[in-house]
Amino acid sequence: MFAIFTTLDKSWLTKQSNSNIIYMNVLANFRTIRRLALSLLIIVILISCSVTHKYVNESEAKWGKDILDFEQQDKLEKDPGNAILFAGSSSIRLWSTLKEDVAPYPVIQRGFGGSKFSDLAVFAERIIYPHQFRALVIFEANDITGSTADKTPAEVAKLFVDIVRTVRRIYAEQPVFVLEITPTPSRWSVWPTIKQANQLLKEACNRLHNTYFIETSAAYMNKAGEPRSELFIKDKLHQNHEGYLIWGNLVRKKLDEVLHQIP
Repeated sequence: MFAIFTTLDKSWLTKQSNSNIIYMNVLANFRTIRRLALSLLIIVILISCSVTHKYVNESEAKWGKDILDFEQQDKLEKDPGNAILFAGSSSIRLWSTLKEDVAPYPVIQRGFGGSKFSDLAVFAERIIYPHQFRALVIFEANDITGSTADKTPAEVAKLFVDIVRTVRRIYAEQPVFVLEITPTPSRWSVWPTIKQANQLLKEACNRLHNTYFIETSAAYMNKAGEPRSELFIKDKLHQNHEGYLIWGNLVRKKLDEVLHQIP
């Protein structure tokens, strides 16, 4: 009789042991699934919170080829040492005398078309990360033009902050400068809104580490408080040589002020 109970006990214990193993496996699988689900949720939240994700398709379609050209250029050209990287819109691209206007600072020039802060935010890694630079200078001016697709000043500032955060993931200490959006005759009707964006950009620079706002608007205004038309080409949007000389002087002075303080 004792042998029968012993056999039954062993059988029961075996079943219990198997049940416990199954339970532990199920529990482990559940925990794994829960961790994966939580990770996925975090990714979804981060994507939904990103200020750039909604611009990716538009930017890729419009500027993808230009960025590929930059990447090819990066493979073929060697950057000068201690260079200032200039990135942004067509005003950077068309600055044919950039090297001379900010001398003695060596430069890397990466301006593309009529790009916006949103475009630079989308492509920041591909444009900026291939380079070693002493400082970064940014200029974008096409997010507020008077169209129905215009961004708000707050959206412009958020995109700029996003760009700086992207920069800081690799370049923790290099100074970042943003040029004030220039008052131009062609966009004078929306200057009050652009001024708001400039103010928010300036405030963002004051909050961010080693980030600086380069004020320029006063140099482009006449005594009547309107844009100096003699500083622009026929489209009344892009600067002529005289305008770029003013820009270069203002940029160089700010670079001197900040970089000479850094050992």
